[in-house]
Amino acid sequence: MRFDSPINLNNKSTRIISFLLLFTAAFFCRAFSAQDPNYAIQPTDVLAITVYQQPDLTTKTRVSADGYISFPLLGKVEVTGLSAEQLEQNLKRLLEQDYLVNAQVSVFIEQYHPRQVTVIGEVTKPGKYDMAAEKKMTVMEAIALAGGFTKDAAINETMVLRTENGKQKAIKVRVKNITLKGRTQEDVILEPGDIVTVPESFF
Repeated sequence: MRFDSPINLNNKSTRIISFLLLFTAAFFCRAFSAQDPNYAIQPTDVLAITVYQQPDLTTKTRVSADGYISFPLLGKVEVTGLSAEQLEQNLKRLLEQDYLVNAQVSVFIEQYHPRQVTVIGEVTKPGKYDMAAEKKMTVMEAIALAGGFTKDAAINETMVLRTENGKQKAIKVRVKNITLKGRTQEDVILEPGDIVTVPESFF
C-alpha cells in the first residue's frame, strides 16, 4: 500500500498561516481579557482576586449590597466605586502593612451587576428592562420598551426615582416638552437602578 507524501508548504505559505494563527490567538485573548479600566465596581459584581505566589489568598467573591467584600487576612474591605486597578493598589497597601513584603495583586471583574431600570405605573408592560452596556438609555426609550403610555397616564407627571449616596431623589420629566415641543435635551438619561414611574391621570 502506498501512502501519499506529506504536502510541503513553501516559506511564504508558512508565514501566512503563522500570521493568521497569531492574529486569531491575539484576537481571542483581547476578547476574553479586556476590561474597562474606568469601570467602577458595584454591589453584586463578582471579583476574582489573586496574589502572586500566595494561593491561600486567591479569592472569588461577590460585592455585598453595602459595597464590601470579605478578603483573607484583611476581613471586610470597601470596594464600591473603585476601579479594578484602584482596588489592586488598596489591597497591596493593606497586605504590605502587616503581612507581605511585596504583594502583587490582580483583580478581575468576572461578572458585572445587572444594568437595569424599572418602569412602573401607567405603561403597557411595567417591569425591569436591561440597559445595553455600550449605549445610554433615556426615559422615553425606557417607556418605549415598556410598550408606551396607557390611555390613563398622566404623562407630564412622569418621574425618575434615583438613589444617590443612600438618599432617594425624584427627577420630574416634562414629557410633553419632549414630544410636542421637540426639547429632546429634557429627556433624562437613566442610570442603572433608576425607577421610572408614570402616575394615573384623574381627569
